Amino acid sequence: MKNIVRFGTLGVLALALSTAAFADGAATYAAKCKMCHGDAGLGDSPAGKAMKTPSFKDPAAVKASDADLIATTTNGKGKMPAYTGKLSGDEISAVVKYIRTLQK
Repeated sequence: MKNIVRFGTLGVLALALSTAAFADGAATYAAKCKMCHGDAGLGDSPAGKAMKTPSFKDPAAVKASDADLIATTTNGKGKMPAYTGKLSGDEISAVVKYIRTLQK
């Protein structure tokens, strides 16, 4: 019975951490990404349209690995600026997790 309780506690802790990462990713996305990528990640904001920002629902973005999205965010790509030194690795990872929710 103690093992079940421990597992349950660990499960709750993992869920809490996952929920916190999602909230942090959503907040960082709203502050740093939404202006170009739009609310739903479609690249349909005025700035996104002007810069031809691709949608996160584009098959290439959906197919991209988390490591690819992290590298793009960290180093920049095309017109997208690099966020190295502006966002921590944990913040970038949380944003990528949030982006994955927009792709559903």
